Order: sequence, then C-alpha cells, then structure tokens
Amino acid sequence: MLSAFRSAFATPDLRKKIFFTLLIVAVYRIGAVTPAPGVSFPNVQACSAQADQTGVYSLLNLFSGGALLQLSIFSTGIMPYITASIIVQLLTVVIPRFEELKKEGQAGQNKLTQYTRYLTIALGILQATGVVALAERGNLFQGCTEQVIPDNSIWSMAMIVITMTAGTAVMMWMGELITERGVGNGMSVLIFLNIAARIPAEGSYILSAQGGLVFTLVCVFGLVIIASVIFIEQGQRRIPVQYAKRMIGRRMYGGTSTYLPIKVNQAGVIPVIFASSLLYLPQLISQLVGGSNSSAGWYVFLQNYVINQSNWVHIVSYFALIMFFTYFYITITFNVDERAEEMKKFGGFIPGIRPGRPTAEYLSFVLGRITLPGSLYLGIIAILPNFFLSITQQGNNQSFPFGGTQVLIMVGVALDTVKQIESQLMQRNYEGFLR
Repeated sequence: MLSAFRSAFATPDLRKKIFFTLLIVAVYRIGAVTPAPGVSFPNVQACSAQADQTGVYSLLNLFSGGALLQLSIFSTGIMPYITASIIVQLLTVVIPRFEELKKEGQAGQNKLTQYTRYLTIALGILQATGVVALAERGNLFQGCTEQVIPDNSIWSMAMIVITMTAGTAVMMWMGELITERGVGNGMSVLIFLNIAARIPAEGSYILSAQGGLVFTLVCVFGLVIIASVIFIEQGQRRIPVQYAKRMIGRRMYGGTSTYLPIKVNQAGVIPVIFASSLLYLPQLISQLVGGSNSSAGWYVFLQNYVINQSNWVHIVSYFALIMFFTYFYITITFNVDERAEEMKKFGGFIPGIRPGRPTAEYLSFVLGRITLPGSLYLGIIAILPNFFLSITQQGNNQSFPFGGTQVLIMVGVALDTVKQIESQLMQRNYEGFLR
C-alpha cells in the first residue's frame, strides 16, 4: 500500500492529478464555510447549534457537508446534481428521444449531460429559494429566535438566491474538472468529502459525552461495518457468455468467452436516497399544518410513530421502502430484454440457454434472486443508525457516523477512486493498491 502511494506521487502526471484534486477540494471546503451575502454569520452559528439534524433537512445537510445549516454559498450542496442525474436517467426509459440519445454513443451522452446541467441549475434555484424562505421565516432552525437574515427585502433575498444558485453551478463545474483533470469521479469525490468532513465532530461528541469505552466500541463496530460493506460491494454474479465464431471475408472473428457481471448491490445508494426522501414528507407535512392540528389523532400518530426514527413503525417502513425502491430502480436501469437482444445481435449466448427470449428470462431470474440479498443488505445498513440514537445522539443531532447513507457512499467512492489510481499505475508497470 505504501509503495503504491510512493509510486503514485513519483509519477509526474499522476502526481499533478492528485495535487489538482486536492486543490479543488480545498477551494470547495472554503466555499462550504463562507456565508452568503446578507446572512448574519453569528446568528447562523448560534442557531445551527440548536438545529434539528435528524429531520427533514438531515439528508440535504449531509450532502452539503453541513453547509446547508451554515447558509454558505454552497448551501445547496450536490443534491441538485444528484437529483437531476437520477431524473435524466429515469427519463431515458420514459422518453423515446432520451433513449435514442443514450444509444448514440458519446455524442448522445454529451447531449444528456447538457440536459443534466440545465436541470441542475433549475433545481438549484428551487432549492436555494426554499432554503432562503425557510430561513427567513425561522423554520430552517427550529426553536431559534435569532434573525439569520437581517434584511428581508426582496433584493437582499434575491441576491442570496442568486449567490447560492451560482454556487451550485460552481460545484458542478469543479466536479467535472476533477473528473477530467483529477483523480476519480468529481461529484462522487465531493460527496465523499462532505460526509468525511462531519465524522470528526460526531466522533468528538461521542468521546466527550459517552466516554472512551463507548467511543472505542463504536470505532470497532464501525470498522466491522466498513469491512462488511466492502466485501458485499465487491460481490458479483458472473454469468458466462460465449461468442460464436464468424467468418467475414477471409478473417475469423469471435469465438471468445467472457462474462456478464451482476453486482449484489446493483442499485448502489439510490434506493436509500429515495426512501429517505419519501419518509421526510410526513415531517414536512406536520411542520406545515401543525399548531392547531397538534391534538389531532393523525398528527399524534405521525409524531410518535412515523417521524420518530427510533420507533419500530418508522424502522420497518424505512426498510420496506428501501427493498421496494431497490427492485424498482434495478428493473428500470437493467433492461434484461435489451441485454439479451444485444448479445443475440453480436452472436453471444449463455451456455445452455437459447438466445433471445429464453436468455432474457434467465437474466430476469438471476437478477431477481441476487437483488433480494442486495436489498436486505441495503436495508440493514441504512437502519443501523436508528438503533444507536439513544447512545450517540446529542439533543437533536444524530452522531453515529458508521451507518446508513454515509458509509455506503464513502466505501463506494473510495473503492472506485482506488481502482482508478491502480489502473493508471498498472499502465506504468507499477504495483497497484489491490493485489
């Protein structure tokens, strides 16, 4: 491992990529703590300490690295780009034009990327407007009476929205710069950075509030979780594919054997994001219609069962939604009929399975069986923080850093980045990270 790092920094072009990535990361973190114009920084700091980070804003605050509750110029975080990417990906199944662009290769992909950028800016405007409106009304920081935006005129509010939207565009640009000229996938690296930036503060609270024994147990348990996630993320089912020999002129093509890899966690972290977003809707509804309805039966049920993250109703609902969205997302993104048709078109077949419809049915059967343990794995990892709220909770702030969306994203991004560095080292005949 150390020799591989030494080789990476000894290679001039790879060293430049690593330093360029670190430079972009430093600029990004500076922007994440720089308050937007028109925002009272002392009042924001005072209110942020009292903010509820287990509720409707926790996912947004997670992907912004805490910048949301700082009202910084990067308050919108990476969430607009993630949402835009998911929407465009799902629309390729619904809109024929998008499906045609996907099949056109690099030119079509560039067009889809451009649509993703436009949609990201639009979602950035909506999110920035919502954040500013909530902050101005005092709903962003529950229980805080400080005025975080002293000047609530239309021009001041518009300036803050424009600044945050520009921050969204800058974040998207920096992510693309890392992808093109740095190491790893740019947006994934920024998400990894946002999550990693919160771990020291959460660990510090556990150490100071619960003592060294609990802190040690949490660290050991976290290492076990990370090792388990790495093991399962690397797991895949390899379906053998044989390509028949073809004579074209006087030359023979094909006759090769390969495999079609199907990962255990084919859906990644998308089902967790979908389920989390859906479960935040009841809390948002309760905040909008609370007050006079606080004694109503449905309102009490939402507060005690659906919104309460340590309640078994919330945990079971969260787990069931993750399993549902795992099957739903894989069904949309992994088209077995299309894969079977591609194999048939290029003369490929699965040994013992006839090409065409039987191949599609076999792929659907295998995908259904391997998706079940994948969905169970996602659900178990995602609900782990719910069982530790009584131990690692500071007021309203959840402080368990080794569960749910955090560890899934961090492990996935770390594995992908290490593999990219290793592939570049292997091109130069150096021993890589993975042996």
